[in-house]
Amino acid sequence: MKIIETNALTRRFGDLVACDSLSISVEEGEIFGLLGPNGAGKTTLLKLILGGLEPDSGKVRRGANLEIAYFDQMREAIDLDATLEDFISPGSEWIEIGKQRKHVKSYLTDFLFSPARANSPVRSLSGGERNRLLLARLFARPANVLVLDEPTNDLDIDTLELLEDLLQNYDGTVFLVSHDRTFMDNVVTSTIAFEGDGRWREYEGSVTDWLIQSKRAREIAAQRAASVPAGSPTPARVAAAPPPPAPAAPAASRKKLSYKEQRELEALPGQIAALEEEQKEITATLESGGGALYATDAAKATQLSQRHAEIDEALLAALERWEALGAAG
Repeated sequence: MKIIETNALTRRFGDLVACDSLSISVEEGEIFGLLGPNGAGKTTLLKLILGGLEPDSGKVRRGANLEIAYFDQMREAIDLDATLEDFISPGSEWIEIGKQRKHVKSYLTDFLFSPARANSPVRSLSGGERNRLLLARLFARPANVLVLDEPTNDLDIDTLELLEDLLQNYDGTVFLVSHDRTFMDNVVTSTIAFEGDGRWREYEGSVTDWLIQSKRAREIAAQRAASVPAGSPTPARVAAAPPPPAPAAPAASRKKLSYKEQRELEALPGQIAALEEEQKEITATLESGGGALYATDAAKATQLSQRHAEIDEALLAALERWEALGAAG
């Protein structure tokens, strides 16, 4: 069932174009991953889609019964003096999860908190544990649309796997912002990718699917451009053909790679392999001893988790650059 539809959604801030003619259709049960560099306007885009910000032009149709829960807002509203039990279910020992009634201690156990910790104050938790508790509260909300902005920060491996499972079995719709490419690949069903100058485009599938589809679109565009004889057809007739999802410049206008760019292209596979190896070592360290590092050296565990996320971002940038240079060369 369609719950949100946008048509030529556009928003500007002075000379800055945050969103240019976005048209997407959101079905119930989809998990959308928003993909773009810091500063691209992912938060602005979410506000336009969900109603927190009005567009300059274009239309948005939203279902009448949307109930939206924001993970980021819960971070701001956390009560450090509340017990874990009261934070999840204020004033009651029972909680409604979907159509199931569950004791709050049992529900906390699902999120890897022992019953003995149910009466501990929130301030006693580590940063990763607080994020896990926020996720428990988020999924206990009577919402059918979840917005998760960087939910994987400071999460240990067990909690990441738990979150993946929760999202894969969630009945509602999810909008997810994350730099963790592996996590995105495992859960998203559609990707909204930033393509520069306020242009966003929807692709079916995960980050990897987006890379494959966008590369194929450029290949198709290049083939079409190469097959058009010089001087024909007219511009009007060319425009009448449906454009590919991510058009590339005509092959004839491409420049050869410079010496510096060629050296960069040759070095990228080694850089990507080194990043992947570093990430594998970090994962092994965090997982060793059943995640014991989080208990023995929380600061180091947090530092490694942040580096893990940074590598995801660096890998994505390197893959995109490799693809761009390979297409030009």
